[in-house]
Amino acid sequence: MDLLAAMRAFRRVIELQSFNKAAEELRQSNASVSKQIRQLEERLGTVLILRTTRRMSLSEAGRGYFAECCRLLDELDQLERSTSGEAGEINGRLRINAPLSFGLTVLAPMVARFMALHPQLKVDMTLDDHVLDVVSEGFDVSIRVRAALADSSLIAKRLGEVEQIICAAPAYLSARGTPARVSDLKNHDCLSYRLADQPGSWIVEGPDGTASIELPARFVVDNSLMLSEMIQAGIGIGALPSFIANPLLVQGKLVRVLPQHRLAERGIYIVYPTNRLLLPKVKAFADFFAGEIRQTGL
Repeated sequence: MDLLAAMRAFRRVIELQSFNKAAEELRQSNASVSKQIRQLEERLGTVLILRTTRRMSLSEAGRGYFAECCRLLDELDQLERSTSGEAGEINGRLRINAPLSFGLTVLAPMVARFMALHPQLKVDMTLDDHVLDVVSEGFDVSIRVRAALADSSLIAKRLGEVEQIICAAPAYLSARGTPARVSDLKNHDCLSYRLADQPGSWIVEGPDGTASIELPARFVVDNSLMLSEMIQAGIGIGALPSFIANPLLVQGKLVRVLPQHRLAERGIYIVYPTNRLLLPKVKAFADFFAGEIRQTGL
């Protein structure tokens, strides 16, 4: 068995979530790719991929092996490029993870511009509002929009801030009245973001200091774009990140509520494993993204 070939086959099967697609990309038969994975599992004495008729997933051992497999293959590719004098070229496959709402509204045009600058580069994007494990999932880079990050061995750089804006539709405020004080929110329908740092409550800073209020949430969701649609529909009052709220405020589709009060800002972080910093594609994207965020004023 060619161990490196089997590792590359295993990586592409997982990244593409398909034996057929991996075989086509590697210019091998489906049977050949399946055989390599089977031989790899036999060599390791464990099951790497759990398969059903509908989907595949990594076993616990498979998640750890996948992360190390990606690391070793990337380092090997980097070694070959540096030896052949191609160290500065931006190519290969860049795996990026980002929040869904931020990815669709802010990141998408940035990635398009980055890819236009580097036509030899392939990008594999995973958009998910949940915080995914960068190492076990094999990502090169993760973008996170959080109030704070948990301690870890990952490298993290804070590049900008996102304001959380309390807002509502004009029709809702016309029907229910506009809150004048934080305590007035208890008499309103509020909409909540389930994945917030403190779901179910808001800590609001205003002229009279800091106040904490439990939300009488009528609607709870784990995606800011869906939350935005419900606020615009007049279902209640909610808090949206500025990159979603600001255009809607300018268009008059939403109205800022309690404008003298502020929720805690969230930082925009770029996060990557320490070993990925050596890769030209990661450094190039990190530098590019930092510059783009500075230009947007976030």
